[in-house]
Amino acid sequence: MLSQEDNALVTRVGPATPMGDLMRQYWVPALASMELPTPDGDPVRVKLLGEELIAFRDSSGAIGLLGAHCPHRGASLFFGRNEECGLRCVYHGWKFDVTGQCVDMPNEPLESNFRHKIKQTAYPCRERGGIVWAYLGPRATPPPLPDIEPNTLPEDDCVVELTYRECNWLQALEGDVDTSHLQILHLGSKKPEDARPGTMEYYALLDRAPRYEVIDTPVGTMYGAYRPAGDDRLYWRIAQFLFPFYTMIPTGLLGVQVLCRAWVPLDDEHTMFYQMASGATARTLSSRRDPSRTLTDRGYLPNSTDWYGRFRMAQNQENDYLIDRDKQRRKESFTGIDGIAVQDQAVTESMGPIYDRSTEHLAASDVMVIRTRHRLLDAVKAFSDRGVLPPGADAPSLYRVRSGGVILPTDADWVEATRDLREAFVEHPELDLSILGRND
Repeated sequence: MLSQEDNALVTRVGPATPMGDLMRQYWVPALASMELPTPDGDPVRVKLLGEELIAFRDSSGAIGLLGAHCPHRGASLFFGRNEECGLRCVYHGWKFDVTGQCVDMPNEPLESNFRHKIKQTAYPCRERGGIVWAYLGPRATPPPLPDIEPNTLPEDDCVVELTYRECNWLQALEGDVDTSHLQILHLGSKKPEDARPGTMEYYALLDRAPRYEVIDTPVGTMYGAYRPAGDDRLYWRIAQFLFPFYTMIPTGLLGVQVLCRAWVPLDDEHTMFYQMASGATARTLSSRRDPSRTLTDRGYLPNSTDWYGRFRMAQNQENDYLIDRDKQRRKESFTGIDGIAVQDQAVTESMGPIYDRSTEHLAASDVMVIRTRHRLLDAVKAFSDRGVLPPGADAPSLYRVRSGGVILPTDADWVEATRDLREAFVEHPELDLSILGRND
């Protein structure tokens, strides 16, 4: 458990909060490139780290991310005209370029130079791998983007999915570093005989209570969750937390899976989840959210233009995630809720907007959750109290890692034995995906 004070310290991310200041040391995913498809297209409302912003793609294709309200008299720039390399407020016509500089004031005399003195809040943006990244920090020269493998792949091999989650970023993220819920929440109705013997799925169903080893890494934390795999072998599920809000889950095969997930705070009580994967990894994931299909076909509501109107699941709190109690009673589904992603969303949102961790009772299976919280607390206190730069902020190569499952001899040192497999940008054609035990 955490004290209420420490809980607030790691969950609150607005301007001038310790965790918010820490996150502003990094580039942050702001929206998907596809949300700004054309130059001079419609602006988009974006919330990010508690700030209300307006994103637009100007006539040259450059992206601007401006404070939402015109510095003249506060009208919303969402209603602005996106034209001729700038966003023009419709109230009095003040126009701003992507740097926030006011470049035109049609309601002022021609001889006035007042426009040169007005600059709107604006954050640098870069596009890579289908994501618009923003830097909200104080440096004149931003740090480098992290070397997240799937985000650096060629455009035709990079799959990006976004999903809005109605809860604090940390409780959403913690589900990714808690491997023991997989065989309960997601596979609770399956039996070992439902899986092919000798596969990772079979071993996971045979032993639903893995043991853990957890270590700190230069950029976060890593766990190895292990269980017997017959013949003096162990099935290890290896996953990563990387500062400030990234996870790499152990769903696929270590050495083959190219996947990273970001739990980006819109504000204290709302999160945008980004999943970045190689095309091959995306095809092996058991997900109905095929990014080649429309939003509604993938189980989302149509996007709207309000602050929380993007990438909302049709199964949500308002309809109890379409839980099927009959299916649950018949034991066809442990939860009665269709879809792994929706099951995760249901349980994390059910904790409330910001879970009070002072009331919880943690067990041995929560060791990675505990370690990750402590790593965050140590980093935010070091940065707030002594100005110690948080892990990875200036070290993009630290993000060159992978996660996944592997079967090792019982006496193997799991960290040393998987060192090469955990290295990003390395091909392993010798590995056989059939060991996963999936039908796809």
